[in-house]
Amino acid sequence: MTVAQLAEQFNLKLLAGEQGTNCEFTGCYVGDLLSWVMGRAKSGDIWLTVMGNINAIAVASLADIACIVLTENAALDDDAKAKADTLGIPIYITEESSFHTAMKIGQLL
Repeated sequence: MTVAQLAEQFNLKLLAGEQGTNCEFTGCYVGDLLSWVMGRAKSGDIWLTVMGNINAIAVASLADIACIVLTENAALDDDAKAKADTLGIPIYITEESSFHTAMKIGQLL
């Protein structure tokens, strides 16, 4: 399943990185501590976080994350949006918690 299909199914709003939305995801990682995510998330994971800054985009790029989902309506910085667009890293937003979003994704995996 692609991240675009997931976004449509879960009614996620795309904030940035539209060119990467056809990427398929293979797992899910939940976390807000960037160094922790960088060392533990796997290539192809959907990353659920409240971190919407430029450093999160760098971590997503290094970890080869399929997309970022900002939970609980977390804000996305302008610099982060621009970098995500440049790198093609899709960033979505949802009002739901990381826990509830992860539960939904877990049912698909």
